[in-house]
Amino acid sequence: MSPKSFSMTAGAIFLIIAMLHAARLFYGWEAVVGGFQVPAWVSWIALVISAYLSYAGLSSARK
Repeated sequence: MSPKSFSMTAGAIFLIIAMLHAARLFYGWEAVVGGFQVPAWVSWIALVISAYLSYAGLSSARK
């Protein structure tokens, strides 16, 4: 796999993850992991991180 296609694939995967976190926040979906309800603020942090990683991967693929 070339570095360009790796960056494109990773950026697309992180974009999907960011969109899922945004959907969870918008629709108020609950997330339960091992019987523990994950608070919404965790999704805010994950949204910012995954959006940045998506941006970095996709912009790296364009170079």
